[in-house]
Amino acid sequence: MPTFVTLANFTDQGARNIKESPNRFDAFKSAAEALGVTIKSVHWCQGAYDIVLITEGPEEAGMTLALKTAALGNIRTQTMHAYSAAEMRKFLATV
Repeated sequence: MPTFVTLANFTDQGARNIKESPNRFDAFKSAAEALGVTIKSVHWCQGAYDIVLITEGPEEAGMTLALKTAALGNIRTQTMHAYSAAEMRKFLATV
């Protein structure tokens, strides 16, 4: 199953309602599970990003989840496809 790393920052709206962040995550997790996306970990952070999220699931489901989340207006995200060491070895075998 594909793995994704998402880096998120609160928008002004998300920051104004910061106390709701854990509840918003619970709703996000439910929406993710309904689409077949597994939340592997979530971390609220200090520094350049406010949240780091690791997920697994079909790319199409991840895109649908990202669009639904963006429409709520609380965070902006950057998502990267992540590869395991075994996947990297497979890619390198053809180089």
